Amino acid sequence: MKRFGNIALLLLAGALLVGCGKPAAPAPAAAPRSDIDPTHGHLLHAQPKLPTVKVWLGHEEMMAEIARAPLEIATGMMYRTNMPEDAAMLFVFSDANIGPKNFYMRNCVVPLSAAYITPDGTIAEIIELQPGDERGVQSQSSNLQFVLEVPQGWFTRHNVRPGMAVRTERGSLRATFIGP
Repeated sequence: MKRFGNIALLLLAGALLVGCGKPAAPAPAAAPRSDIDPTHGHLLHAQPKLPTVKVWLGHEEMMAEIARAPLEIATGMMYRTNMPEDAAMLFVFSDANIGPKNFYMRNCVVPLSAAYITPDGTIAEIIELQPGDERGVQSQSSNLQFVLEVPQGWFTRHNVRPGMAVRTERGSLRATFIGP
């Protein structure tokens, strides 16, 4: 009977680890004060490195951190002090959040460029973001689901322009992150 209990406990632990595909709940705060800005909903420090995916823009390849949870999206590159030339941050919005985008640079010291990307993975616009600028750059398009931030000037240096497709090692952005 003890062996059955151990097996049942292992199965239960495995089920808890696998979960149902939802993001893990944030860990309880270690300190009495919150690490989240109550007004804007972002961390008050740089977020840890996020999971990555290999992305291609034409023949150009880079590794992109994936920001898809609301706190990850709200924090983005805040408080980070550098971004390597071959690195990026890909913001993934749900189908419910397809629409215009407005990215800003609160608490960001690294100059960035960003591509506003349609649900089918096509770059609609490329914008320049200046450190500390909280006004944001409003998109012209209202059909956007992804945003890719890179070191400022990367798109120009690598001849990447609006109209080009962004894909991952697993296929289109939509197939990779949203589903068929």
